[in-house]
Amino acid sequence: MKRKKSQLINLIFFLVIAAAISSCCSFDGSRYTGSVSDHFDGKHFHNQDSGTERSFWDFLEWQLTSSKGDWSDWWADPPGPKPTDRVYGDTLIVTFINHATVLLQTNGINILTDPVWSESISPIPLIGFDRHRPPGIRFRDLPHIDIVLISHDHYDHLDIPTLNRLKKAYNPLFLVGLGNKGLMDEEGMTNTFELDWWQEKDFKNLKITFVPARHFSGRGLCDRNETLWGGYVIQAKGGPIYFAGDTGFGKHFKQIHNKFGPMRLSMLPIAPIKPAWFMHEIHENPDDAVKAHKILHSKTSMAIHWGTFEQGDDGMLDPVLALEAIRKKEGISRNEFIIPSHGTGIKIE
Repeated sequence: MKRKKSQLINLIFFLVIAAAISSCCSFDGSRYTGSVSDHFDGKHFHNQDSGTERSFWDFLEWQLTSSKGDWSDWWADPPGPKPTDRVYGDTLIVTFINHATVLLQTNGINILTDPVWSESISPIPLIGFDRHRPPGIRFRDLPHIDIVLISHDHYDHLDIPTLNRLKKAYNPLFLVGLGNKGLMDEEGMTNTFELDWWQEKDFKNLKITFVPARHFSGRGLCDRNETLWGGYVIQAKGGPIYFAGDTGFGKHFKQIHNKFGPMRLSMLPIAPIKPAWFMHEIHENPDDAVKAHKILHSKTSMAIHWGTFEQGDDGMLDPVLALEAIRKKEGISRNEFIIPSHGTGIKIE
């Protein structure tokens, strides 16, 4: 009942926004106004792979014909144990917290990816996508956070309430794609550095590179693709670590392997996957994720972007069940491509 009510509220909300589209762009984020490049035409960014842009009206068609999978209203996992304060040398501990939020600890540095601790993700409080499980780690149990990597500006990846909490508690370095610094500055997060694809940022003994992804951006109805999306490669002792952010399958995986070599760890999204006509170009399904794992020559991969927010028609566990089947078919062990528990730290060899 809760899920059906949420679907109806969301649909009504988006219809109201559509009615006001010609006069209201108040939810928009910041915009990039720099030089033209091979992926920026002076106003909009675009993917390297050709494809079909899905419009707002495609979204409404999907919502009106949607057939949702099964989700628990609330998956009451207990929180995981408090992580250690620091991990030194080439030891790497990775903790899946929820969705695309991962804690990485290595080289004496603590990194968070796309952090979300909010109960709902939306431009308007009380209307949006509610979480279906708690974060795997309680916010108060986090170690000191040094760096926050933000892949793009969608609300389930750039969550202003969570980022404000992190700024107040730790004042970390925030890394974002081109165009997003304006929004961060407006929200008081001035310790922000923005990057183009293949640009690097040094932090102590790490080198962090913003790399291409196949996705899109926009926080409102009038700012689509006006900021840049992407993933990150962290060059650290022990080998490169790849956070894909949110992406469909594309040529960027081969490019990343060619530049950085085999990955020590790749964090790859596996959902949402249904309906395929709407999702496939901008989101990986489990089969795509396994293909990416092989192209990257990843020693270990980990599935992210599943089991927290109901964003597609797939059921809560459909993506992980599909990944389990593909692993078995391809002879890939559970230690080679990990389906992580929320809140449990994993030592990566």
